[in-house]
Amino acid sequence: MKAVILAVGDELTAGATVDTNSAFLSRRLAEHGIATLRHLTVGDDTGAIARALAEAAAEAGLVVVSGGLGPTADDLTRHALAEATGAELVEDARSAERIAAFFALRGRQMKPSNRRQALAPAGAEMIDNDCGTAPGIAARIGRAEVFALPGPPHEMVAMFEARVLPRLRGDGAIARRELHTFGTGESDVAAEIADLMARDANPTVGTTAKAGVITVRIAATAPTAEAAEALADGTAAEVRRRLGELVFGAGEETMASVVGALLDAAGRTAAAAESCTGGLVSEMITGVPGASRYFRGGVVAYANAAKTDLLGVPAERIAAAGAVSEPVAEALAAGAARRFGADYGLSLTGIAGPAGGSDDKPVGLVYIGLASPAGTAVHRHVFPGTRDVIRRRAALAALNHLRLALAHPQGPPRQ
Repeated sequence: MKAVILAVGDELTAGATVDTNSAFLSRRLAEHGIATLRHLTVGDDTGAIARALAEAAAEAGLVVVSGGLGPTADDLTRHALAEATGAELVEDARSAERIAAFFALRGRQMKPSNRRQALAPAGAEMIDNDCGTAPGIAARIGRAEVFALPGPPHEMVAMFEARVLPRLRGDGAIARRELHTFGTGESDVAAEIADLMARDANPTVGTTAKAGVITVRIAATAPTAEAAEALADGTAAEVRRRLGELVFGAGEETMASVVGALLDAAGRTAAAAESCTGGLVSEMITGVPGASRYFRGGVVAYANAAKTDLLGVPAERIAAAGAVSEPVAEALAAGAARRFGADYGLSLTGIAGPAGGSDDKPVGLVYIGLASPAGTAVHRHVFPGTRDVIRRRAALAALNHLRLALAHPQGPPRQ
């Protein structure tokens, strides 16, 4: 079975609200062997919703709708469903009683508009709502099963889990894996796994990019969950083999959580000295529970005087090479390790822009220093993007250098 998910609401098409319902539905359907062909989003317009319903029902055996079942005049999903099915809207007596009881139980007077929520196309089935007033609606359009659910996420999730999911039967099972890489571009990653990304392959393999992190997404389909898991695991292992140390984590793992686990396992500690990133590296590290076991602390040494007074960078070194330079990054990293008594010291100094660059030192130039038991190394990067993107990529790159150093404790790896 294939599905189309339809989200309804002017707040979605206007960008005022982010649609989290469709992502949830796709994920849960996939876990039950039902692949989602696409997501549709339409505003509060009866004709537009009806056309979207007809279009979705023509290409998939399952259509799940969220939104537009409230009590106000702009809640039009039930009217559009009636138009798409060619049935008259009628009031469901049991639903009307449940809605009235909902208000009575809470000592509130029900407004006449709430009775709208008991309307559904003739022949449709009402789905009880245990968390709110708006019942869902189950209907058919041609060969497609259609389930219309309330828009508020807590109501939609509860109704889908309890009332809809048990009625669905998928074609086998789908298993998904995500592998996160850092250190090269999306096209380079894709070139290494090009044959695995063939559109007719099973598992399917694709890539997405965000702030320098390239994620390889794997989806395997098989008759049983065990077979799908095995297919997904086999492809994930092959991706890891081909990409090697570019892969830093999987699933919910982040660069910071992976680095933290490596430090913890090795019994090592780290500290940071940041200039252009303004504490972003420290924020990433301390965002992981348990970071106090391995993170000693960080300093935001933005002004040159702070670099000298707090971390012992010689003023003459700053004067000779400039604050954004390899010698200063080296001294900052060593100073961070020394000041906090840490095994590893990370430093970042650069030009995040949008102004301040030159031919010799362009916007995006960042020097990352890493002091370790094996010595101190400095890495030069020029990151593209806006100020926020440059700062985030620099912070991730710094953590990645630390990750690779922890993987090669006898000396800095080639990077």
